[in-house]
Amino acid sequence: MSNNPIHIVGGGLAGSEAAWQIAEQGVPVVLHEMRPTRGTEAHKTEHLAELVCSNSFRSDDAESNAVGVLHAEMRLAGSLIMRAADSHQVPAGGALAVDRDGFAASVTAAIESHPLIRIERFEVDGLPPAEWGSSIVATGPLTAPALAESIRAATGADALAFFDAIAPIVHFDSIDLDKAWFQSRYDKVGPGGTGKDYINCPLDKETYERFVAALVEGDRTEFKEWEGTPYFDGCLPIEVMAERGPETLRHGPMKPMGLTNAHQPDIKPYAVVQLRQDNALGTLYNIVGFQTKLKYGAQAGIFRMIPGLENAEFARLGGLHRNTYLNSPVHLDARLRLKAMPHVRFAGQITGCEGYVESASIGLIAGRFAAAEALGMEIAPPPQTTATGALLAHITGGHLAHEEEGGKRSFQPMNVNFGLFPPLEPGAVQKPEGMKRFRGKEKSAARKKAMSARALADFAAWLSPRALADAAE
Repeated sequence: MSNNPIHIVGGGLAGSEAAWQIAEQGVPVVLHEMRPTRGTEAHKTEHLAELVCSNSFRSDDAESNAVGVLHAEMRLAGSLIMRAADSHQVPAGGALAVDRDGFAASVTAAIESHPLIRIERFEVDGLPPAEWGSSIVATGPLTAPALAESIRAATGADALAFFDAIAPIVHFDSIDLDKAWFQSRYDKVGPGGTGKDYINCPLDKETYERFVAALVEGDRTEFKEWEGTPYFDGCLPIEVMAERGPETLRHGPMKPMGLTNAHQPDIKPYAVVQLRQDNALGTLYNIVGFQTKLKYGAQAGIFRMIPGLENAEFARLGGLHRNTYLNSPVHLDARLRLKAMPHVRFAGQITGCEGYVESASIGLIAGRFAAAEALGMEIAPPPQTTATGALLAHITGGHLAHEEEGGKRSFQPMNVNFGLFPPLEPGAVQKPEGMKRFRGKEKSAARKKAMSARALADFAAWLSPRALADAAE
């Protein structure tokens, strides 16, 4: 047992999970939570792990849904958040939804009663000082201004983003390449490029006009009062651009210049939608310039009007909202330590994950890293074949840097999804005996089941005492 406590700043889902994991390893914890001394615009109670939006943890299907796999991995790791969620479940079909008050009260009671955890209720207005020793910052998207400024001072002016401007991200294998084609504009070969670095989807005049009309008429979300309206010309929502005139988009992100349709070289597209590789695995592509405030239901229908994307599966849909998060691939190492201050780890949404479960899972892994370090060990990160490992790899690396944007990485906050997992080995998905048709939805479902089974087996192996001991040697 270590006598020096690990300090955690933030008592949300990630901070509470990290505290529990550390204490369960026999290491003392001081959990700092500013509420109720200082409130936020979104929280209503002083409970730890208060859910401020939905009460759903999304799908609990561990056979064919990535978030369900993450649920299962967290249960294997003794997650407090999952234990409380399971104890306070309310009917929600295949989803895991909770009684929000009962859930938060349960987490709070468990943390308060743990003999190795002490809660201190005051605002921490800067990064944990060196004399605190090992610390975790898990303050989420509503990080208080003083702490956010301290993070920026330690990491640089571009370290924190205060608004997501997110274009939709599509699973590569759902794009119809009989209609779309690979080509960079004017066949330009940039650093590390081939001249075929974008996927291009062509629109004729009629399709383009219907698409623009649908954007203008689509249902939108509004900014919350405390968010403000952070529009600037370099990052306008696509529907706002469409409102400025019917030709605006085809002279902006949908311009057809410098592109020749490989399938119909004699027909010049009226407009072109481009998708750019989003991760090093090549499994995800983002729709360039398509940040939006359209509601999710509207987005899926409208974007599937684009030729080549009729059957698109989205790893995430677009958005523009306040979300304080760190440029983690630049500033964090593989074990979530701040490179400029290695005694400080980050966890939860501030690292660039989205969703209750994702936030808690990064708290879980940060807590395990910190506890192992306090006990004189260093455990390896979970394999990227697991949901936890895939999400961690998304946060700490695996993103392409785009030369035309000054070397900016493609990093954006994301929910866990199968596009973050490495592809299966060839032959891993076999056609079931007696099935004549094995493509499309049937093959996709089989692939997801195989990925899920691989993830759970690999995570259980990673958790095994022998594997942890080997990693420590």
